[in-house]
Amino acid sequence: MSGSSSAFAARINLKEIYRHAIKLPLKRVGHAVEDWVADQSPMGNSSIIDGKTFEWVERLEANSHVIKQELVALLSGQKQLPNIQDLSPRQMNLSQKDGWKSYFFFLLGNRIDESYKRCPETGKLLDSIPGLALAYFSVLAPGMHIKAHRGAYKAVLRCHLGLIVPEPRTNVRMRVLDKMIYWEEGKCVIFDDTHKHEVWNNTDGVRVVLLLDVCRPMPRWMMSLNMKVLNLAGYLPEARRLVRSQMEWEAQSSASAAPH
Repeated sequence: MSGSSSAFAARINLKEIYRHAIKLPLKRVGHAVEDWVADQSPMGNSSIIDGKTFEWVERLEANSHVIKQELVALLSGQKQLPNIQDLSPRQMNLSQKDGWKSYFFFLLGNRIDESYKRCPETGKLLDSIPGLALAYFSVLAPGMHIKAHRGAYKAVLRCHLGLIVPEPRTNVRMRVLDKMIYWEEGKCVIFDDTHKHEVWNNTDGVRVVLLLDVCRPMPRWMMSLNMKVLNLAGYLPEARRLVRSQMEWEAQSSASAAPH
């Protein structure tokens, strides 16, 4: 066997050793921890969560028209919202096209004040949601597809408030495990994003939701610990980079909109 062939075989062998000795055992431990976290929660490990679990859902839906008004004003005043992969390069794994735009309000304890100023009523509603960990407008262009993926943290749940849902509604959808979700304007969908999910917009229109992450209901001591973990995560380099990128975009946008 040649030297190059031996080196190649050795690399393959090391990969297999790493996979079986480290990666798979860690994955099993991670799944066991997720199952334990789910067991502490009243909704268990359900993929789709009843919106009645959260008192703020009714308030958000009742004021969805106000949020939509601020969204429309934002979109009409801004020709180009940032691509989500430009703010968070990790999202390149899900979509590399310039068709998944985002506008952040809140991320892991980091409040983006300029976004609150642009959309004050939306900001007030966000401030009324206990355990908020993440909030942004998620804008999906026609023909976009977000690959199947899963979230990494079981202690939060994801909410989509439908704001702009193009027709035919059956062509703009999300699959969560084996369940297909069709958004409705003014209605919330709450799901566990650690379950694999995938999104399509096979229409000629833009789909926009207000995307939120909120703390999963758990015993009080776990809720307190969870908030501490989430706030600490806000100091991670990727989180700080995303907030900084959003603020830089805001500054550029304001400068270009200013009269000359």
